Amino acid sequence: MANRALIAILALGAWAAAGASLGVRDIDGREINPLTPSGAASVLFFITHDCPIANSYAPEIQRICSDYSSKGVSCSLVYVDPTLDQSGVRKHLAEYRFNADVTAILDRTHTLVDATHATITPEAVVVSHDGAIVYRGRIDNLYAGLGKPRRQATQRDLRIALDEVLSGKPVTPAETQPVGCYIPALSAYIGQN
Repeated sequence: MANRALIAILALGAWAAAGASLGVRDIDGREINPLTPSGAASVLFFITHDCPIANSYAPEIQRICSDYSSKGVSCSLVYVDPTLDQSGVRKHLAEYRFNADVTAILDRTHTLVDATHATITPEAVVVSHDGAIVYRGRIDNLYAGLGKPRRQATQRDLRIALDEVLSGKPVTPAETQPVGCYIPALSAYIGQN
């Protein structure tokens, strides 16, 4: 089991190294590099506007971003649907009452999806201050599986990962399996515009 955890950590670090100089634009046109945090860490939340599970996490995403912003953690919402435009993103942000301090990125070419190997929405990726991807997976265990929500989460994986990063400890586990909507390959969107 320890070998699997080490392999996962090394793989996540390699993903980060591959995207270390990655620059993307937020929905306001500003160039940013979410894989190179300016503070203690950054969290990328991969979402789609039409995934019910991702949308159900909007309040918890807001709480996490609020609770950790004073600790030097930045948050970005990464919208993965290439058919969505900026006005659609802004409408979703308003509908789910996301704060203005949460960065919104429209990943139309799946640059961040590919760099982090995100596969599900919602999926969280934590990047440490040195640009290493130290966690990838679920926000918590509220969903035991598709269509199988618990009354409440009993394991808050993302918060645990952030606390470990902020304490200078290795994140264990470095990867968990998120539950939600699959991120289709870009080829699935051809002809939908």
